[in-house]
Amino acid sequence: MKLTEILQKPVFDTVEVIAGHTGLNKEIKNITMMDAPDIVEYLHPNDLLVTTAYHLKDKPDILLSLIKSMQEKGCTALGIKAKRFLGHIPHEAIQFANEKGFPLLEIPLETSLGEIVNGSLNYMLSQRTAELTTAFETHRKFTQHILKGKGIKRLVDDLSQMINKRIILLDAHFQMHTSSHTRNSIENYFSSLHAKGYEILLPSSPYSCFSSRNTEEVFTIFPIYTHMRKPAFLVVLGEIPVEDKSLLLTIEQATNVLSFELMRENTVKQYSRRARNDFFAHFVEGKFTFAEEIESRAREFSLKKEQASITIIGKMDNSDQYISFTQHSVEVDYIYEYLETEIKKAPFASQLFMKDDHCIIIMEVAHSTYDLDHSILPYLQNIQDYIGNTFKRSMSFGISNVFQRLLNIPNAYKEALSALHIGQLSGNIPFIQIHRPKDVFEMLRIIPTKDLQEFYDYIFQSFTSNQQQEEEQILLNTLSVYLETHCQISETAKRLYVHRNTVIYRLEKCEELLGKSLKDPETTFHLRFAFRIKSILKTNEGKKQTQR
Repeated sequence: MKLTEILQKPVFDTVEVIAGHTGLNKEIKNITMMDAPDIVEYLHPNDLLVTTAYHLKDKPDILLSLIKSMQEKGCTALGIKAKRFLGHIPHEAIQFANEKGFPLLEIPLETSLGEIVNGSLNYMLSQRTAELTTAFETHRKFTQHILKGKGIKRLVDDLSQMINKRIILLDAHFQMHTSSHTRNSIENYFSSLHAKGYEILLPSSPYSCFSSRNTEEVFTIFPIYTHMRKPAFLVVLGEIPVEDKSLLLTIEQATNVLSFELMRENTVKQYSRRARNDFFAHFVEGKFTFAEEIESRAREFSLKKEQASITIIGKMDNSDQYISFTQHSVEVDYIYEYLETEIKKAPFASQLFMKDDHCIIIMEVAHSTYDLDHSILPYLQNIQDYIGNTFKRSMSFGISNVFQRLLNIPNAYKEALSALHIGQLSGNIPFIQIHRPKDVFEMLRIIPTKDLQEFYDYIFQSFTSNQQQEEEQILLNTLSVYLETHCQISETAKRLYVHRNTVIYRLEKCEELLGKSLKDPETTFHLRFAFRIKSILKTNEGKKQTQR
């Protein structure tokens, strides 16, 4: 109780406050009666001491020392039967009590200290009992509310009516879970504060209260601790007076019930996540036999049979600091839960899955016109910024090409995974790497040089058996230009600065050596392919000479 409240009780009618009036709002947690010289050693913060001052008889100067010691210990006040043994209270003691706001109470001779102590304790216990009864009834009401399946939304609405204030329930990522009213600006306000790294809760405080400079609104924030690394938040729009114990107890019981309900809700989500992730893993690993089975299961997770889409794979980048497997798993789970809320803000309809430690987003797009640079990339960059600010870690993404059919998802998954690996080879983190199909040169570089050389020698073996080197190069050069000009004789002659008949003669000579017609599509394909190989062989040879 507050000292000013207890002084209103009948047992204190004859008690007079003679000093320290500015401290009357201090709290009282206990009342003690004692007349021992070492009384200070047995006092505690927020104690009210009543005494006859018998141990100060003939030593009024010691009273000032007692008051100073009590004030240093955080005691609430001192009540003295001054006229019993002390006679009067020294002026120095009154002056000090007024300066420090330490209340001094003068108790009349006819008033029993026992009555004051017993009466005060009765008042305090009665108030505490009433508070506990209210807390119990409130907790029971909210618990029954949840057990009857009315849900978190109804609980928040009922609490809002009970305390006559608007309420918002935010998850651990400051995304709105539910609200007693519709006001997206509040959610955006707290999301922006969190994204900038502001701490909403005061250390070692059951709740925090602050105001917005822009809107001049007051918010009171109550943490809701669950299984997660960070708490959820119950935001009350308005100030909750610290002296309103009943109101605080009501909100406290609501947060307790909400804590259990949020954990239960998360358990249900875990089963759903496991089903989603198992389906996706089996799908991309080719464990489904029939297309009909895939399409049927996919409908459960809002994946369409025909829809232009892309696959995005996100993975936490390796950290320089050592992180245990358990800590890494907790972080990945926490980020997955964040992405579950953030997926709702994606620029296009999206579905989230997880395989191993990869987060996979299947995002619908408008084929060939989807906006990668102005919508998808900024969305992924915002996710990277949040993870960087919150965890001091980084996440990188690989993006596949557009695919049209549901059955193309495994290939798109491989493309996004390949893009992620290519980005990792660059050494720059975090990154967003878009998959690009390999051209002919890139694919040929994958083939061992020995095999390329063998194919090239086989195609052009007839050119090296009977001809001089200079004549061989002229024929091969003519054949190369002829193929590059799409078999146009006039254009070939123009590029080589020779007569048209000369080109015809050389091509006839090539046909004799090859033993095949240049009008045969398969023959021209092999020749084009061999000439491509020739350029790669020259490049590889040049690299070897440079290294020497």
